[in-house]
Amino acid sequence: MARCLHTLVLAREQILAPEFSSIEEYLGRNATAYYEVLAAVGQGAWNPGNDALPWVRFCLTAHHRQARTLLRRVEETEQLWTGLEDLVRERGLPSRSIGPLADAARGLRLGNATYRRLVAQSDGEEIAELTATRDLKRLVEADLLAAVGERRGRTYTPSRDLRMLWATIRASRPKRSDSDPFVDSGTSSS
Repeated sequence: MARCLHTLVLAREQILAPEFSSIEEYLGRNATAYYEVLAAVGQGAWNPGNDALPWVRFCLTAHHRQARTLLRRVEETEQLWTGLEDLVRERGLPSRSIGPLADAARGLRLGNATYRRLVAQSDGEEIAELTATRDLKRLVEADLLAAVGERRGRTYTPSRDLRMLWATIRASRPKRSDSDPFVDSGTSSS
């Protein structure tokens, strides 16, 4: 019930994007801590006299950490996009290939239809199957993708260059901080 109320409060403030309003991903990674705080606050049965502060702090901490995770992902995506822009420009490839290459760098296997869909999503351009086939062939020749299979079953995986670009970005990721946002400022709010 508390989580439903929590979602309602955020929705009333027009915070609707799941990336900002949901802590599900955080809860999935921290299920033990979640159940521990519920047990500590609930003490086995509902009692309006129980102190809900640990639950509120847990939820606020979850939002804080989830926001930091989202920010890190955005920053890594920006770095990847910039790196891909450079590679595509250096190798004389169409800029529409950047979106599909970004997904391939992160491990998505591309096919012709997937490539066309990703071009439409990232570049806003609808391209023909033949254009996608030519683009994919050029990306293989430019050593950004590797072809797997033949004819209709052919898919494309990231080349060594593409994997290295993504690995370099991920390696530069700062160490994750599990610090308590209520204590970091030098004062405790408990």
